[in-house]
Amino acid sequence: MLDDFPILSLIAFSPLLGVLALLFIPKSNGRWIRTVAVAATLIPLALSVWLYVDFNTTNGGFQYAEQYSWIHIPLALESNLSQQLESLTIKFDYTMAVDGLSLPMVFLTALVGTMAALASKFIKKRHKLYYILFLLLETGMFGVFMAQDLFLFFVFFEVTLVPMFFLIGIYGYIQREKAANKFLIYNGIGSAIMLIAFLALVATAGLVQDGGALYFTGHYGDITKNLFGEDVQSYVNTVNPANPFYLQGIMEWSIKLWGDLSWTIDGKTTVFLLLLIAFGIKLPIFPFHTWMTKVHTEAPPSIVMIHSGILLKMGAYGLIRFGVLLFPEEAKNWALVIAILGLINIIYGAVIAFKQDDFKLVLAYSSISHMGIVLLGIAAFNQAGLQGAVFQMISHGLISALLFLLVGSIYERTETTDLRELSGLARSIPFIGGILMVAGMASLGLPGLAGFAGEFLAFLGIFDSMRAVAIVGTLGIILAAVYMLRGVMGITYGPIPEQFKGLKDARLIEAIPMITLVAFILLLGVYPGILTQTMQQTVADFDTFIQTITTKIGG
Repeated sequence: MLDDFPILSLIAFSPLLGVLALLFIPKSNGRWIRTVAVAATLIPLALSVWLYVDFNTTNGGFQYAEQYSWIHIPLALESNLSQQLESLTIKFDYTMAVDGLSLPMVFLTALVGTMAALASKFIKKRHKLYYILFLLLETGMFGVFMAQDLFLFFVFFEVTLVPMFFLIGIYGYIQREKAANKFLIYNGIGSAIMLIAFLALVATAGLVQDGGALYFTGHYGDITKNLFGEDVQSYVNTVNPANPFYLQGIMEWSIKLWGDLSWTIDGKTTVFLLLLIAFGIKLPIFPFHTWMTKVHTEAPPSIVMIHSGILLKMGAYGLIRFGVLLFPEEAKNWALVIAILGLINIIYGAVIAFKQDDFKLVLAYSSISHMGIVLLGIAAFNQAGLQGAVFQMISHGLISALLFLLVGSIYERTETTDLRELSGLARSIPFIGGILMVAGMASLGLPGLAGFAGEFLAFLGIFDSMRAVAIVGTLGIILAAVYMLRGVMGITYGPIPEQFKGLKDARLIEAIPMITLVAFILLLGVYPGILTQTMQQTVADFDTFIQTITTKIGG
């Protein structure tokens, strides 16, 4: 029903309608500014629900594709090529689509974006600038999960960095500028590494011949065809036995244009490792995690909801989409390393979380630990593991967003998140205390809540391929119960300090996002099929694709 309707562009750019409206509202009218901004996030949320319902779950490929001409740069031809070619062009088109991997991320972005906009009630200064930056950030996030051109993906990826830098640096806590600078440095380095890898892909596998015309493209589908063959509709591809990395014609033109750029096994591994590092910084993978803990402690809670709930998932999404699916053989060869990195994330994050006295740091290191489970699911290289990785991305996005929403509510009332100072809050703010208990139980993976299914599938997948890693990784689940119960029980139970008596419980503007996030956490826990059905065919095709390619190349 939506195939001929540009719904993806409407979802991605509808927040900009809010930006346009905000430009005409006086900065002194804070109430109207908040109302318009929240309304602007509701538009993509409604459209993403419509998209999710209309999505064809039996088709694992890309759907709702939109493609328009964008950047076409003609290149000069050398004399020895001018008689063979009509033109040589760099061609980056505006191309967007979604599949069972990206669609859940789009919906998560829309949902958490609206909840974070409601939670932005805590922002006390420069509301107009804040919401303009917020809506620009949301547009960038949507674009990342929909883009089907490498250059377009890179542009949207970079769009998220600029507003995030200012949102941390202007609206954060005492060391906000240091946190913002650290965020920009680490993510800027990651983006530079990603750009190098993308340029290598465009300059080789992005070479496409159309009659007498030859052009370099960043189109994901064209690059996939050149890497593996013509038949890629279901990700079950034929491989040129003489040259598994290129179609023969593309190889010949590459040599004519650039010299011998034929990628050896080492060359492919190099690009894969560049992508692993680039997206590993965003995920983050140990030891590239220090910037993230700084952001989680210094950024305002509403922005940390976005950062922990969505931005970290961009790293995992990019690693799967561009790392594993474009370089399946290399990814499989490095699967043990990815699993060990995931194991380090799980254990290290859990142990350090247990030692923290600041609840924000407990949650920050908890995120590191939970992202390790995503890495284990990816490293499993089977259907259960990949499903678990995607499910864990969605469930952790919901749970972490809820936890940092609660952190903001608690901090507003007590002006502290120090576990040594907080106690007995369930007596004065029972609603917030109850929601905190639910969020804590979901985070530690209690059955019946969203955190369980993702962890179960990821560990099921890694147990099938690397049992020793799975056994050691379960220590992280045990430690998660310890540090989360320590934090949650310490805040809600025990003697209540005198200064915390008589605190006001959650207001309606806080209760709405809390209840909404809890509802989705319960829904995914009780009925995980609502998510697995959407991604099942896509993940099954991914698994078939990976096994087919690695078997043919290995043979």
